[in-house]
Amino acid sequence: MADTGTIYLVGAGPGDPDLLTLRAARLIEGADLIVHDGLVDPAILAMAREGATLISVAKRRSKHTLPQEDINALLVREAKAGRSPVRLKGGDPLIFGRGGEEAEAARAVGVHVEIVPGISAANGAAAAAQIALTHRDASSIVSFVAGQCKGLSDQNWSGLAGKGRTLVIYMGVKTAGDIANKLMADGLSPDMPVAVIENGARPNMRVLRGLLAGLPDLVENEGVTSPALIVIGEVTARTDAQIAARAMEAAQ
Repeated sequence: MADTGTIYLVGAGPGDPDLLTLRAARLIEGADLIVHDGLVDPAILAMAREGATLISVAKRRSKHTLPQEDINALLVREAKAGRSPVRLKGGDPLIFGRGGEEAEAARAVGVHVEIVPGISAANGAAAAAQIALTHRDASSIVSFVAGQCKGLSDQNWSGLAGKGRTLVIYMGVKTAGDIANKLMADGLSPDMPVAVIENGARPNMRVLRGLLAGLPDLVENEGVTSPALIVIGEVTARTDAQIAARAMEAAQ
């Protein structure tokens, strides 16, 4: 009977292969089996060695190639057969990547797991858009939330957004209207600046800016599609022109 392999939960970062960690790149290049999400960039998958098996377990809103339980079972089955599957995820495997669930499923049956962190979608997209998620003049707190969870309207987001805070919303394109209404109902100003980053850190990235009250129209009118992040907070309004204007005011 073959020795049990190791399951590698690997973060693929926001898309650009140059943003992979060295450990992630080496595992991808040496893997016999790669089980990957739909958002992993084709250029990263192209790094796999000739003969490697690539299995897509892409997830889209309300449509999964494989249920999560089946993905867990696949990884465990392959590891017990002596293979060491690379489970490749966009961004970081432990930030809205279900890596915690997969690691728990493996450890529960005695399969060794190694987690290789990646640049998260929030960090990568914000950096590419030159939006500082924290800034001494604008934000000392950052929160990450999922915008398409069940019971969105019942969740307590009190205090997550507002003066001195930045809120980053994953998977919020389809629920942008509900998100804006929820935040305004909780007391956030309709004039709070927002940014939508589509295809962050990729060649086709778009950065759209507006105000919270106009977020639903911004998403709809611009035809925003996933992958996209919504960033809410004063940091999104720190464009070059605005920064220059503030500097002139301070100098007067």
